Amino acid sequence: MKSRRDKTLVAILVVFLVLLTDQLSKIWIKTNMELYETIHITDWFKIYFVENNGMAFGIEAGGKLFLSLFRIIAVTFIVIYLNKLIKQGFKKGFIACVALILAGASGNIIDSIFYGVIFEASYPGHIASFVPWGEGYSTLLHGKVVDMLYFPLFSGTFPEWVPFFGGEDFLFFRFIFNIADSAITVGVILLLLFYRKTLSYSLLSKSEREKFDKEHQEKTIESET
Repeated sequence: MKSRRDKTLVAILVVFLVLLTDQLSKIWIKTNMELYETIHITDWFKIYFVENNGMAFGIEAGGKLFLSLFRIIAVTFIVIYLNKLIKQGFKKGFIACVALILAGASGNIIDSIFYGVIFEASYPGHIASFVPWGEGYSTLLHGKVVDMLYFPLFSGTFPEWVPFFGGEDFLFFRFIFNIADSAITVGVILLLLFYRKTLSYSLLSKSEREKFDKEHQEKTIESET
């Protein structure tokens, strides 16, 4: 029982800290910067305020309402999955990785659901502020996601001999993202690096898992004899 409580606490703590950091940073950006305003930190790191209707890293896909509903459904399934992992006794590290993904998805959902009804529109020459509920720039579920982390690590020109892109300028890394996007990315990378087998095992059905456990136990016995 104590182990389950500790793992639940780990998941709650991860989600809370990511959401708190994500939302505080977005609210500060939204209420202190004009759209497309830039704060130069270093040549390879800038705070660059943009808004988008799409998925992580500003990728556009589908209509705004569709994306908001998709995020809500996805988060619901992740919550159910995370609760299942805790009940079945998976390791804290694995649970923390899934909690990172949950927190990141939830952070962008908050923007999509609420920002349109509680904020003025941001645009060049104007810094937005909070407004009474329903007097914002859009309606419920149609808010824009705030992004600000920009890492233009290096730029250059493709050699003339490169097919299709020869002679064109390029910039790496051109995506602009937020803390929520970072949490999703870190969670996925850690899962793939350290918990691939655990992830595959957790997605098995009960019958498939019992069969796997039986085969693994038989192989262990054979190796010991």
